[in-house]
Amino acid sequence: MDLPVDEWKSYILQKWSLLPKSIQVTISTAETLHDLFLHSSPLLQPEDEMFLKRLSGGYLVGKDPDASLFYREKGNQKFQAKDYMGAAVLYSKGVSHSGPSSTDISLCYANRSAALFHLGQYEICLKDIVRAQTHGYPERLQPKLLLRKAECLVTLGRPQEASQTVTDLESSFAAKPTLSASQFQILQRTLCRVKVKVQEKENLPEIFPEALTKTFEGVDLREENEQIPGASSSVSLHIDPLKGRYLVATKDILPGELLVKEDAFVSVLNPGEVPLRPRGLESKWDIQVTNGDLHCHRCLRHTLAPVPCDGCSYAKYCSQECMQQAWDRYHSVECSLGALLLTLGVFCHVALRSTLLARFEDVGKVTKKLCGEMSNQGICLPESKNPVQTLKYDLGGEGDKKDKAVETPIPGCDINGKYERNYNAIFHLLPHTENHSPEHKFLCALSVSALCRQLEAAGLQAFTTDLKPTKLKAAEPPVLCAELSVWGVAMLRHMLQLQCNAQAITTIQQTGSKESLITDTRRVRLATALFPVVSLLNHSCSPNTSVSFIGTIATIRASQLIRSGQEILHCYGPHESRMGVAERRQKLRSQYFFDCDCPPCEREKQRPSAGPGRGAFRCHRCRALLQGDDVLSCSGPACMESVSRDLLVSRLQDLQRQVGAAQKHLRNGRLEVAIQLLLGCQSDAESFLSAEHSVVGEIEDALAQAYAALGDWEKSATHLQKSLQVVEVHHGPSSVEMGHELFKLAQVFFNGNDPFLLSC
Repeated sequence: MDLPVDEWKSYILQKWSLLPKSIQVTISTAETLHDLFLHSSPLLQPEDEMFLKRLSGGYLVGKDPDASLFYREKGNQKFQAKDYMGAAVLYSKGVSHSGPSSTDISLCYANRSAALFHLGQYEICLKDIVRAQTHGYPERLQPKLLLRKAECLVTLGRPQEASQTVTDLESSFAAKPTLSASQFQILQRTLCRVKVKVQEKENLPEIFPEALTKTFEGVDLREENEQIPGASSSVSLHIDPLKGRYLVATKDILPGELLVKEDAFVSVLNPGEVPLRPRGLESKWDIQVTNGDLHCHRCLRHTLAPVPCDGCSYAKYCSQECMQQAWDRYHSVECSLGALLLTLGVFCHVALRSTLLARFEDVGKVTKKLCGEMSNQGICLPESKNPVQTLKYDLGGEGDKKDKAVETPIPGCDINGKYERNYNAIFHLLPHTENHSPEHKFLCALSVSALCRQLEAAGLQAFTTDLKPTKLKAAEPPVLCAELSVWGVAMLRHMLQLQCNAQAITTIQQTGSKESLITDTRRVRLATALFPVVSLLNHSCSPNTSVSFIGTIATIRASQLIRSGQEILHCYGPHESRMGVAERRQKLRSQYFFDCDCPPCEREKQRPSAGPGRGAFRCHRCRALLQGDDVLSCSGPACMESVSRDLLVSRLQDLQRQVGAAQKHLRNGRLEVAIQLLLGCQSDAESFLSAEHSVVGEIEDALAQAYAALGDWEKSATHLQKSLQVVEVHHGPSSVEMGHELFKLAQVFFNGNDPFLLSC
């Protein structure tokens, strides 16, 4: 997902193993990124590119009228089964595969408008009606589309517009009686019903002004930092030889205070499990729903009515405006490369998009280091008057004098010491080149080389001087930048940076049946992004901040009192409430290349056996915890019981299979069967698992769901409270997971009409 697909990784690793030792040594000991790219890139042979092309061919990212028909028919089946959400997604897939101004796209838009109407999404239903008409919706089908439009307008409290639509429809009936008698009668009855609604609504004022219908997206910073835009004035930027750059509180910060609110410099939607196209014709098109079907590929907003790119079936947007902005800034280059980018992985995609976005800034000064490396190799770059044409340092004029005059003390800051959220900050994120394995650097270098060659071969407007906004249409083949290798080095730098600096943008996703009174949620990864300010925060296994996202905007708040002079800390993933110190340190060392010495790690190193063990086994006789390695012995003072670990692990696996079977019954509505199985699992778990074991919590949570589905709110609350105890042990009392469980408990109390418990 982040890195290239497994087939390409295996292929490149095998190629590495077959290289002469001398070449391996040359690449492994390359002192600069330019050296690494210079020595690796020529090793990419035509047969390697052909192999990559075959892999990329497995992704269906182009327009296909047959796919449009397939998805429309599948959507019709969902619609007839009253699964309007499923229908809307499938119609959206049909829209994505249809060419602009075609009958196919107009029919898909119209059908999707019907699904959206039944979902109560009247505003976007109206937009789809307009889109269907714009793309040439058939004349003979217009009456039912206009009726739907009138009903939406009535429901939205816009009677004058609804009345005009009805008048237009009546005129259409009189002028072109193209309908059969039965169709005409049905439409007439519907029309009469709509006219009555219009008359009832006509004299009512509009209740909600447009401003109140906009989504609330969080408050702004109370006082923005003059030196760190996007950060609070309560923090300051420091640098240390060991810790690097970091943020420190300049005053006491209260829990909940907003410290950072920052839009990502670059983000790429996580495609999810995008399947390769199967070889058989029977299942040529996939109906699986992914993040890419439900979120805008530019701003990441959730959308039920995406607008597709005119040139590919993969990129989708929440609006025409987002689509145009994406096209102007990067998608005009990426459009024809969708399959290749899916094959090369999200990191390679982020690296490309970062360099494309850099064209919109004066990045010549930023990349002096890159061109300096090339100059050291005796490579001279031609001068360029246009700072956005290439990633080349401007060697003449005022820019040269300014850079010679001042050298910024903190990397990423400008000559005045201001840390801007721009490409300068992104460029100065550390790639940790010396810490990556030679094989990994070779994989990244050849992946970037392959991408550069495809850019060159396609003749795309990747690195040209004309960056004026363009209409969304096929561009004439321009001349590529002569210094393409400079861009290759820049992309390689970004690809290596991402392992330590990428931020996963997450969202809360509802799970389970939509008919259920009790909803469950889970946190899912939505996109990969680079945030210049967020990247300044160092790690702690017990951080003093929490991060959340709205689209591409990250917000960081204090999760506890932070005293003046204390460092602002963020968790990179391994949290003390989720895993032990050994596992945390191993994960941090392998991904971020440092040994964590935060207070929780130091405490646990000194007391490695502290705590009961959240995945522990216990004695079936006295209920005390079992201790040991291959053979576990009871820790009870008077108990001599012992048992093989393998036997207990086997029992645990059997129990997990039974729990899985019970959960399947629960999903299929066989509640009584599920409850009986779960009660048996509960009894079995009590005989050999600790009360804090995650499987115990899983059983209690499933029982809570089952009793909630039966309407037995008291029993549901009892089991959910037991599940809460396990969640608190595993994730902590202030964790997001704890918040989700408490929200579920609130739903149970609400549905059980227990106002006293709700107010507690």
